[in-house]
This record gives sequence, C-alpha cells and structure tokens, in this order.
Amino acid sequence: MRISDILKSNENTLSFEVFPPKTTKNYETVKNSVMEVARLKPDFISVTYGAGGGTSMYTAKLAKEVQENYDVVSMAHLSCVTSTRDMVREQVRSIKSLGIENILALRGDLVDGMDISHLDYHYAKDLVKEIMSIADFCIGGACYPEGHPECGSLSEDIEHIKEKVEAGCEFLTTQMFFKNDLYYSYVEKLNKVGVNVPILAGIMPMTNYKQVERSKELSNAYFPDEFLEWVEKYKTDNESFYKAGVDYAITQIRDLREHGVKNLHIYTMNKANVAKEIMEALG
Repeated sequence: MRISDILKSNENTLSFEVFPPKTTKNYETVKNSVMEVARLKPDFISVTYGAGGGTSMYTAKLAKEVQENYDVVSMAHLSCVTSTRDMVREQVRSIKSLGIENILALRGDLVDGMDISHLDYHYAKDLVKEIMSIADFCIGGACYPEGHPECGSLSEDIEHIKEKVEAGCEFLTTQMFFKNDLYYSYVEKLNKVGVNVPILAGIMPMTNYKQVERSKELSNAYFPDEFLEWVEKYKTDNESFYKAGVDYAITQIRDLREHGVKNLHIYTMNKANVAKEIMEALG
C-alpha cells in the first residue's frame, strides 16, 4: 500500500521510524527490537539508511520483514550522495522486487573531504527524478522547520523543498523539533509558496542525556527553556530523565493534535516501550 493513500484515507495517522543494524552479527537483536515496534501496528514504519549508506544492505530487508510479519506498511530510506547512478538503480530495483512501494528519498550527509564536483546526484530532487524514471513508487522527502543546516536561509531552503515536491515527492516528514510554533510557522510558509502535500510532524522523544548532546551536534534544533530545564535537572538521573523526555514528547503531540495536525511521525530509536507509551497517551 502507498503511504500517500494512507495519508488521504485516515483522519489521523501515527507512524514510527526505526533503524537497521550496523553489522550482520547484530541483525537478529535489532530485528527483534524493530518487530516489537511493528507489533504495535502503527499506520506505517520507515526504516533508515544510515550515514553514508552504511546500513543500506539491511534497510530493504528489514522493511520487507516488517510487512511480512505484521502486515504493517513499510518505507525504505534511500540516500544518494555517496552512491553512483548504477548503485542507486540497483537499490531501487531491489526495493521494488521485495514488494516495498514507498521510498524516502534523501540526499544524505556529505563526508568530510568529499569532492562533490563529480557526483551523480547533488540534491534529493535528483534522486526523486531517478526513482520515478525506474519504477512506480510513493516517494517522500525530508524537510527542516528551522532550515537545513547547510542552507543560507530558511526562505532559500523552502524553495529547495518546493523543487523537491515539484519533482515528485508526495509527502514530507520534518526533522525533529522541540517547539511546536516552529512547525506551525513552517507549514504556513510552505503553503504560501504552493507546497500543499501532507507534512508529517517529526517528534523525537529524548530518553537519555546522550541523545540531547548528539542532537546538538547533528542539527540546529532550537531547545526551548522549558525543555532545557528538565534536561539539566535530570541529566544524571536516568529514570527521571526517561519519564520527563516521554512526557515532553506527549505534551508536544497533544498540542499538535489540538491544532489540527493529522500526521505524526515518531523517531522511536527502536524503543517499543516509548512508542507504546505514546500510543496509549493518544488513546
């Protein structure tokens, strides 16, 4: 089933993101964690690709197992910046052969020292066009409520998002954010330039202090004062930090629902207990 059809037919949707193992040795352990998430029966599950495509060989395999074992629609991430055109075409055909109908098309992270002058793909929109030339997929894309870290301004980044949608993206999923007003303002700006596809609100429940530190390194996410207060208060108390992090995410989600946001996407970090608490809180 295509995710675009799910987003059209359901009044509200809740989807989860999981990640594949880094090595064959860890496959079964990670797979078991992912299956516990799938057992909760979200509207769909997306499986990440890994920095530089490092876990790409397991992405489609895990997505297939999610569909086969729990009849949950799955989506495979695919990034292109470190891949040749032949590599991408092979991946797309492989995903198709496994019965997966949905791809999240990403540029991927640039590697330090990379010579970008001879890349086959420079932007996610290039990958979107490539996928569409090979087979029929529902294609999603990423977007950034605070602007892409490499982009000069939010308005410039929004123009790039518009180009991505015009290339064929049927929906967008936001990078994590911790202040809902940023999402509301961002969607309004996208709508003003003619981007009217579903924009899934991406929520990351912070369940340990290392996640916060890592997020500071990887994104330019704004942390509100009320967020930083409990982070500082509980940073050495793992149990209290976990509870406060899940509660903060649930508070965000409830506010989003109250403001009419239909489509929510949770970055679960393969933690079924977190996903379950959120589902129970939403009733």
